[in-house]
Amino acid sequence: MEFDDEMGYAVAGPGSSRSNSRPPRARCQAPQESVKQFWEQFNTKYPGKVYTVLPDNPYARTRAKHVPSGRIQGHEAVKSYEQAYQECQKSVDRIVKECERVNQKYSDPHFDIELDLKSGRRHYLDGLDKENVEFRPQGVKRVTEIFENPQFFVNGPTASDVRQGYDGDCWLMAALCTMGNKEELIKKICVARNEEVGIYGFVFHRDGEWQQCIVDDKLYLRAADYDESVIERPIWDDINRTDAEEEYRRVYQTGSRALYFAQCVDDNETWLPLLEKAFAKAHGDYSAIEGGFVGEAIEDLTGGVTSEVLSSNILNKDRFWTEEIMKVNKEFLFGCGTGLFSNWLDPKYQGPPRDRKGIAEGHSYSIMDAREVEGHRLLRLRNPWGRKEWYGAWGDGSKEWTAEWMEKLGHKFGNDGLFWISYKDLLKKYQHFDRTRLFGPEWTITQQWTTLNVPWSADYHTTKFMMEVNTSGPVVIVLSQLDARYFKGLAGEYSFVLKFRLQKAGEQDYLVRSHSSHFMGRSVNAEIDLDPGRYHVLMKITAFRHEDVDSTEEIVRQVASTRREKLVQVGLSYDLAHAKGLVGETDQEKGEQERFKAAERRKLRDEVKKRMQKEWIRRQKSEARHQRLEARRGISTPSSSCYDPTLEGDSATSQILADKPVEDSPVDIGSISSERSERRVNGSVPTIHVNGGHGQGLHARHASGGWRRRTDFSRPSLDARVATDALDQGDLELLEGFEFDSDIDMPPDETCVKNRPPSMGLDEPHLDPWNAVCVVGLRVYSKDPQLVLQVVRPVPEDDTEAPLDRDDPAASAATYN
Repeated sequence: MEFDDEMGYAVAGPGSSRSNSRPPRARCQAPQESVKQFWEQFNTKYPGKVYTVLPDNPYARTRAKHVPSGRIQGHEAVKSYEQAYQECQKSVDRIVKECERVNQKYSDPHFDIELDLKSGRRHYLDGLDKENVEFRPQGVKRVTEIFENPQFFVNGPTASDVRQGYDGDCWLMAALCTMGNKEELIKKICVARNEEVGIYGFVFHRDGEWQQCIVDDKLYLRAADYDESVIERPIWDDINRTDAEEEYRRVYQTGSRALYFAQCVDDNETWLPLLEKAFAKAHGDYSAIEGGFVGEAIEDLTGGVTSEVLSSNILNKDRFWTEEIMKVNKEFLFGCGTGLFSNWLDPKYQGPPRDRKGIAEGHSYSIMDAREVEGHRLLRLRNPWGRKEWYGAWGDGSKEWTAEWMEKLGHKFGNDGLFWISYKDLLKKYQHFDRTRLFGPEWTITQQWTTLNVPWSADYHTTKFMMEVNTSGPVVIVLSQLDARYFKGLAGEYSFVLKFRLQKAGEQDYLVRSHSSHFMGRSVNAEIDLDPGRYHVLMKITAFRHEDVDSTEEIVRQVASTRREKLVQVGLSYDLAHAKGLVGETDQEKGEQERFKAAERRKLRDEVKKRMQKEWIRRQKSEARHQRLEARRGISTPSSSCYDPTLEGDSATSQILADKPVEDSPVDIGSISSERSERRVNGSVPTIHVNGGHGQGLHARHASGGWRRRTDFSRPSLDARVATDALDQGDLELLEGFEFDSDIDMPPDETCVKNRPPSMGLDEPHLDPWNAVCVVGLRVYSKDPQLVLQVVRPVPEDDTEAPLDRDDPAASAATYN
């Protein structure tokens, strides 16, 4: 039998000799190759993200065209707000004129809660992915029908106005309580209104920009109309009344207490329920604004930047008091909460929030004031429920209170949700603080967005942000992802944890890292004073896959035919948000990409040509071998022209075609006895006699393990010769007649269009590979009007690894000496 490495034969190794081990597996490749193949199958061949849910969405295309790219220079912090403010005022004015022309009150066609409720659709109560069974409002009426003397503000918006309704939006209510200490903050987002027509315009901060939201004056009620009631009316009618219907309206449908969701304490004040309605509309429905953190709501309402502070992580509590807490309502706004891990030992607990001396777990509170009086550090807090207070030291009725202290602090007892607590007890009872920094007109903002493929192994990404600072001063850097609350149900199965570090260009060590965010995953930030120079922001994004959550494309398939209107509503918000990730390449990036693609194409051409050359040479060798076998059979059985493939493996060894003249075979062909008649009769492999072999059969020698390969160990393999362009004269002769044409033999150039959404019919039916893609943005606040921000996307051939963090466990092992 011939053996030639270049023909592709292989010898299997021995089985496992381990005792008590699993049965040996057939090893078809090296272990490292197996791992490599696993990761190739683990990661998708079609990386990308769904950027547009709705078919051929023109609004998303228009939005994407206006997303800035390249070098972005900062603008004043108030510029985006002023643009949204003016746009909102103009929109309200136009709608008012239209309503007056047709003599109709305004009904919001995009958020008509009355039609939605009474038709049973519940698009504005329920989310896209599930029904909210806890929301059961019984009616809808206009402001002028609910309130006897409706007033948007009564003595201005204050924290004491706020009373939470049936929605679980305590985070929003606590934020409004906090903002109530600075009257202008709430008035700033209530931009325009016409109470006679019934239209109200608000602005909210979303993903680094101010956006308007307009609503009508319809509000949900706890009780149904008298003529429609099936719960209250039967009981009501049991008693004889002078005017049952009018008395019913006054009791069940009049004033703030009649509202189902948030309400002002004053029976005729309306700003809070209307603002909450606008916030719900901006997010799609009332379910979308359930659950959150005070700091995130303050960001949405002020455009500030929130940092997460855990009480257990405070290094110097005196500094925290003097440098941060005492600046409440000036530079900072504060919210707080507790009991975030209270149910970790009993995750199935579904009961009411547990109580810690009157403080509810998992509930948001606002810090209203901080005082240091006669050595006592005291804080005033408010529960947005408008009731239920702390009953420890300095709580209402505690022994610490005297008439003198009541006067000094201006406090009155009452179950109104307002209470005082000592700084020491605050740090003991509250675990989590949201500190929001406010920005005045002296600050400028620079913002840029991009899209990143997030690998399973979280590393610093080679795409980074470059920042040019021209003036020394404070800088606040914020790395954020899109706020998925605006498109709940379409966010997909991946969630992301963001981190970044800042380092000066040309240096390996970093200056600062983002503060860890354990609970608020929407953004992370860092504050630092910088000198003029060029700096790089390196991003580290960790993706988590939730197996119990459907992907965006799966949700679209599921609800497109059953909840069309809701999908259009949430899908449009999704598309407009993700347009930020559709950032075009700069001319320089395009040029670098084209050069890289050309180099990759040349490399692929060489690989294809070499592979075809190897296949050509092996085919020539195989044909030569077959011809020699046929020639030998012709000598032994000249009368037969039939080819028996069963004889190929047991025939005499053939001459390996090499780079030298063909030598005589070690087997004397003339001495072979091979009568075909004997073979057919015996049905076994014949004995082949070789000169000098004492009559020993080849099959016997092969069975006994005595067969030797015939190969030239001093000569490189064909693979090595082709790979190193070291083809010898014999190879070149075999290549005679070989042709290669790039237009014919090269695979098609499947240029991957950047940021194009993947096809929904992926060619991976049996796999669900890793495909985590995150849209991220960097926002920089500074007092340098010339600050410039740019996304740097390196060409793949220039990719370099970022050094590990100092406290990374692998940092020492990865350090080169």
